[in-house]
Amino acid sequence: MKVVVTFGTFDVFHVGHLKILKRASELGDKLVVGVSSDALNIKKKSRAPIYSEAERCEIISSLKFVDDVFLEYSLEEKANYLRSHNANLLVMGCDWEGKFDWIKDEVDCEVIYLPRTPSISTTEIIEIAGGIHNNA
Repeated sequence: MKVVVTFGTFDVFHVGHLKILKRASELGDKLVVGVSSDALNIKKKSRAPIYSEAERCEIISSLKFVDDVFLEYSLEEKANYLRSHNANLLVMGCDWEGKFDWIKDEVDCEVIYLPRTPSISTTEIIEIAGGIHNNA
């Protein structure tokens, strides 16, 4: 069985999230998704997510092509997460290109970077919504 693992915050879920998760699922037999914890998101992006980690996990786990979801508490633990889920393939968005190539040797896991859906990002959605709210 080929196990695919991917990671993300998945805040303000949008079609770009849907497409990358669907493409990742098509690369193996089982898709496991690591959702960034609230604390990790604050550390990475200097802001709390709009939706809580529990809500984001519920959203991701409701997708028919996602087989398992877990919380990611530390970027430094990626290799351990991959080992614990017996991953054969790590899939990340192309904005992470090259940053996880070391996984290939440390975990004996293939790494693929998929292109992101153009013209959509959670940050942009939050900024637009905030601007609309502030102008109302």
